[in-house]
Amino acid sequence: MVSTDRLLAFAAMSFLLIVVPGPSVLFVIGRALAQGRRAALTTVAGNTVGAYVLVLAVAFGVGSVVERSVLVFTTLKLAGAAYLVYLGVKAWRGRGSLRAAFAEDVKAAAERHGGLRTFGEGFAVGVTNPKTIVFFAAVLPQFVDRGQGHVTAQMLLLGLVFNVIALVSDAVWGLVAATARGWFARSPRRLSLVGGVGGLTMIGLGVTVAVTGRKD
Repeated sequence: MVSTDRLLAFAAMSFLLIVVPGPSVLFVIGRALAQGRRAALTTVAGNTVGAYVLVLAVAFGVGSVVERSVLVFTTLKLAGAAYLVYLGVKAWRGRGSLRAAFAEDVKAAAERHGGLRTFGEGFAVGVTNPKTIVFFAAVLPQFVDRGQGHVTAQMLLLGLVFNVIALVSDAVWGLVAATARGWFARSPRRLSLVGGVGGLTMIGLGVTVAVTGRKD
């Protein structure tokens, strides 16, 4: 299996990539501002599962196809970007309803927003994150010790390490953003601002994802 040195080196590199806000982190922050702590953590869970699907893809060979094919990479990137913009527009249009959401019982609010749907949206963002795709396809195989055998199992283990770090980091970002949201909740104008900022964050993120990345 993976040696301790390789595992620690990969964990360090993963941490450096994860702590810098990227598509997943900014999406979680936007969701936390728009819908609160529960939605943010549900989004983090979906995002993490989506990212691990990318690990499975790389481990079983699909990642190399994405990395070599400009068409596949670009298609997946634009699909993810479009989805982020769609969610951002939806959050912007619904910003006026936040005041009523705060007046509801927590359980009723959770049922209204739909935990499964929120999880699915987080999953979609995680599985179409071009930053993560490239990292897994280009970096993950470099930390595999092929002499030890069980290459697929090693990749799955390394991917799990990445996702555990991402889960903790994204959850912290979401909780911090959700806590700040409580301050805005004390004013009707602040509530609309929360929804607007959350929506614009996701829209801006989608545009950024669409125009950045490899172009060769």
